[in-house]
This record gives sequence, structure tokens and C-alpha cells, in this order.
Amino acid sequence: MRKLNCWIAYDEQCDFSIYNIPFGIFSTKSKSPRVGIAIGDKVLDLAGVAKQGFFDSIKKLDKKTFSQATLNNFIALGKPTTKKVRTTIQKLLSSKSSKLQDFPKLFHKMSSVKMHLPVHVGDYTDFYSSIEHATNVGMMFRDPENALLPNWRHIPVGYHGRASSIIVSGESIRRPKGQIMPKGASRPKYAPCRLLDFELEMAFIIGKENQLGNPIPIEKTEDHIFGMVLFNDWSARDIQKWEYVPLGPFLGKNFASSASPWVVTLEALEYFRVKGPIQKPAVQSYLKCKGENNYDVNLEVYIAGEKQEDSMVSQSNFKYMYWNMQQQLAHHTVNGCNVRVGDMLASGTISGKDESSYGSMLEISWAGSKEVTLKDGSTRKFLKDNDTVTMKGYAEKDGVRVGFGEVRSKVLPAK
Repeated sequence: MRKLNCWIAYDEQCDFSIYNIPFGIFSTKSKSPRVGIAIGDKVLDLAGVAKQGFFDSIKKLDKKTFSQATLNNFIALGKPTTKKVRTTIQKLLSSKSSKLQDFPKLFHKMSSVKMHLPVHVGDYTDFYSSIEHATNVGMMFRDPENALLPNWRHIPVGYHGRASSIIVSGESIRRPKGQIMPKGASRPKYAPCRLLDFELEMAFIIGKENQLGNPIPIEKTEDHIFGMVLFNDWSARDIQKWEYVPLGPFLGKNFASSASPWVVTLEALEYFRVKGPIQKPAVQSYLKCKGENNYDVNLEVYIAGEKQEDSMVSQSNFKYMYWNMQQQLAHHTVNGCNVRVGDMLASGTISGKDESSYGSMLEISWAGSKEVTLKDGSTRKFLKDNDTVTMKGYAEKDGVRVGFGEVRSKVLPAK
């Protein structure tokens, strides 16, 4: 990778390096939500950058696009345009003679801005694509010798979730209520969820639509993926267990999902491509893809109790995924289903082979049979009221770091 320098100073462990340039929506006390990029500990106002004429050479780029409250219109311009915007910003930030230095008011301290959900999510799909996670769950609740269901190695299993309850990092969630079947009982009861869980995931955002009835070929899928965010798919395990037969997840999943505010583009992640797991048996022809299609992204999960002291409970990696994003999108549309700009597709829980890399409390506590001790001395099998869950992610190679920041949410008591 070509070495880039930046005249904005930042720590070498900073997620938002010159190699990243993630897009997001921010607001200040005096200005409404608009498009920005993260660089170091600062947010660069792209509406202001456009107003000063720095993007005038990019054709078909309406300056008003950067004054929108979501990234949807910007993303819809297409990759040829969004790539030019990204590379233009990199040049402006790496050139010692950059005239952008004459406009310091376009830079805001990250600590002084409010971040918003980066896209309007029209539809949301959640997959179940980690073979380690699926195997663990199967061992807990079914025959350990036949943990995976017969279809799992043949299709990227998924379900359609609730787009309206996706929230941005920093927003709290409320412990859900629902029907729960107590062990040994003859009928369910209505009560607050007792087995509240996180699920460590990543989600990709659709950047190009397909028409209804026209599948996206796997070799074209990357043209339709704009970028990625960290994703916490909150789960009410006891509600889920009672309701999921015969139609799958419903109230145990749709009460909240949390997404990180900065969208890291596929272009920023290109340097971190790796090969995925060997898929056996061989997949159907429409799911066959060439080259390196997984991404080496380190992932961490922390829980903080009442004293708000973060305790790491998981270290995983996005490269573990059995089904990659290209396969997920190809399968999602193979029946002619259409996707739209801003749609969010989540990976499913990301777990590795050892206990330290499990991506949910269901696995970490092995369905509540084990306890996890936090730094403050308290223990957890599942999440308690007022717990805060934080997920972080970053790719790092040869001194180049591209990070996602964090997705952080607090659990409030049930109403």
C-alpha cells in the first residue's frame, strides 16, 4: 500500500487514519445533521468543503447532497462518484500545500459533535453465517453430533428483521417484555426478559439497487456494497426460545439493534482481504466466488456494570465467517428480491473456535451454565439492567490501521 501522510495529527492507534476516511452524519449545536468524515479525533464537515469548491471537479455531484440528514443520497450517486470524493479528501488531507488548511472551522472535535444513524434503513436482514456460532447453538439445544441443520452448509441462512428499531451508538435500549415459558411450567407467562444478550456482528450497507426480479450475480455483488458498520443484534433469549418455532425470530430480536455511526467503505478495507474457510460440500454455482473475500477485522466486546468499568468478554475476528458478504447478497437476491440503497444486512454472530472468541453471552456462559467475572467483581451469565455493552473493531497490517470506532449502548430496566 502506498504510504500516505496527513497534516492532521493523530495517534498511530487511531481508528480514523488517512487510510480510512469513513463517512457519517453529525450535527453541532449550531448546525443540523450533515455529512462528515472522521480523521483522527476530528470530524470534517463535507457540506462546508463542498461550499468552498473543493469538489467542483467531480461531475454530477450536487453540493446539497452533503447537507442531507442521511448518507442515502450520497451513496446513491454510485461508486465512481463516492470513490472520487474519498480520494479527493485523502489528497486534501495529505498534501502539505492543501488549501483546506485555510478553513480550520470546517473541522470539529469529535467530542463536541452528535452522531446520528448514518443511513435511512428501509430494510434489514440478519444472517446466521458463523459456523462456530451455529455449531455452538446447535450443540446446546439439539443433538451435539448433528449440531448444524441439514441446510446450513448449503445456504447463507437469514431472516428479515425490523429496520425501524435500529439505533445509533450511544442510544440506550430498554429491556424487553414478552412471553416466556418457565422450565417445567405448563403455560407461558408475560414478563421482562431475563436472558438478555448481545450478538457481536458487522453489517454491510447497500449502495446500488437491483430491479425486482433481477438477481445480483456474485461477481457483481461488490458493486452493490458501499461499506460496513459494527452491529449489536440484541437478543432476548428466553422470549426467542418460546416463539421461534415455527417461523423463527420475532419479538426476541426486533426490540433493538445498535449500529456504529461511521461507515467504513470497502475501498478502505481492500488491503485487509483474506481467504475465508474452506466450504464443504461445494456450494451451488451462483454462490461460487473467486479470490480473497473475507476481511481481517479484529473485534472486541466489553461489558461495564454500574461502576462503568469496561471488562473485555470477547475477542473475535470477521475473517472467521463461513459465508461471506458476496455470498449473502447473491443468495438474498437469487429469487429476484430487490435491495435498495441504505438497506442493512448483518453478518450474524461472529464467533471463533475458542471460548475467548465467542460472540454472545449465550455461548460465553454456555446457556447460563458458567459465570463471567467482570473487573468490578460482579458476575454475569446474561446482561443486567444498567449494563453497558461496547463493541470495537479495527483492521491493522504493516502499520496501516483502519478502524470502525465503537458501538456502545446501555441497558435500561423494563417499563
